[in-house]
Amino acid sequence: MKIAGNTILVSGGGSGIGLALAQRWHDAGNNVIVTGRSAAKLEAAITGRPNMSAMTLDVTDPSAMAAFAAAVVAQHPALNILVNNAGIMGTEDASAKRDLTEAEATVITNILGPIRLTDALIDHLTAQDDAAIINVTSGLAFVPLPKAPTYSATKAAMHSYSMALRIQLAGKVEVIELAPPAVRTDLTPGQSTREGYMPLDEFADEVMALFAQEPTPEEILVQNVLPLRRAEANGNVPAVLGMLASL
Repeated sequence: MKIAGNTILVSGGGSGIGLALAQRWHDAGNNVIVTGRSAAKLEAAITGRPNMSAMTLDVTDPSAMAAFAAAVVAQHPALNILVNNAGIMGTEDASAKRDLTEAEATVITNILGPIRLTDALIDHLTAQDDAAIINVTSGLAFVPLPKAPTYSATKAAMHSYSMALRIQLAGKVEVIELAPPAVRTDLTPGQSTREGYMPLDEFADEVMALFAQEPTPEEILVQNVLPLRRAEANGNVPAVLGMLASL
């Protein structure tokens, strides 16, 4: 993946990891479009930043995808990189019958959202030079957080989806998976100040350094996520799972 000279679309780009990376890519010399549901957050994200623009999009709304894709391509015909970052996370007690509204919303947002957005833009991307799709998953794709079973499952699904997509798009579109560890963002209540979580700026700086490697790694993995990513290979899944269960 080129470091500069791209036109990059970042879903969920108004806050958290999406915002931090969108602004760093902009600083590196890329045109960046951020999307999300909150117009106010998007406008704050791009304030004072030429060549950075905002377009609202609810990735849970399948009827909005075709119109959004047509609009973003019309306004930004050089678009060559899609970053599927939008996601939600919640904790659940699955030990008894419950209301599945939040679990179903997690599946729609975290799996169907990126699949639908990718599908809406894939014909355009395959026609571009230096095209790439970046799917933001999680260290929990490799060892689940027991109190967040649906979230963990969605990230495992996106890991599998990214692997398959990489094969289908070989030679046409680069497919990169970014799997963050626990990072200080507002993804869940209290997470932005939680002890032991990686500071957002530190995470984003390390991620940008990894993207600068040649060739770009298929998986962007900061040091903090390696114990999760390598747990199965190292035979440490029970120990890591037990640690996560204690959180």
